[in-house]
Amino acid sequence: GVTQQISQFGQGEAPITICMVIEFSNRWQRFWSQGWYETLRASYEFLQTLKESDNVAIVSYDLRPTILSDFSPDKRKAEAALNEMRIPGFSESNVFDALTDMADRMSAIEGRKAILHIGSGVDTFSRITYDQARRSLQESGVPIYTISTLQILRIMMEGAGGGGGMEMTFLQADNEMKTFSKETGGLSFFPRFLGEYPGVFHQLEEALRNEYSLAYHPTNVARDGKFRRIKV
Repeated sequence: GVTQQISQFGQGEAPITICMVIEFSNRWQRFWSQGWYETLRASYEFLQTLKESDNVAIVSYDLRPTILSDFSPDKRKAEAALNEMRIPGFSESNVFDALTDMADRMSAIEGRKAILHIGSGVDTFSRITYDQARRSLQESGVPIYTISTLQILRIMMEGAGGGGGMEMTFLQADNEMKTFSKETGGLSFFPRFLGEYPGVFHQLEEALRNEYSLAYHPTNVARDGKFRRIKV
């Protein structure tokens, strides 16, 4: 309810620094081999939407995150990195560790930046808890965008009456990814069919490009480490 003095406002088409964090786990292949095809297809297709001036890094994760290609505008390096992901070796998917590790690495990067997570969102046994990951991502200042895979598998399992306890696992993962995205200024997508991906990528590009920066001088000068609620 207190008006703040705006000191800076900017909007424009600046290059983006984006890290693609991709689940590289064989956890779901025993149920549905097409799940890995869906993950790879989404990764390749998103890469094609990036512009020449954008910097992109490819990170896979199972037990731990692995940087397959560092930030570069050369999309051939990113494609080569994706080509390395063919046969997952582990069934773990420690997504909390992967997202917080990369967000921490990117926190010092200037300009537009974001993380795109492609995966189920299910965490097996990360070193940190969900609450710790949530706090860490809030503080990093890096928007998290998520594309949830395996929605088709879930539909098939539910239709066959074989969802069992997995239904709650998937729902929890969805809620966690939604929270990460919402609290960092990103978006979450849950495509149910492969035909939905072009529309998802269009929305992603609009969200990533149509961004603005706004700065203000706060009337509340207390440095207490607390979050402030602002209305724009």
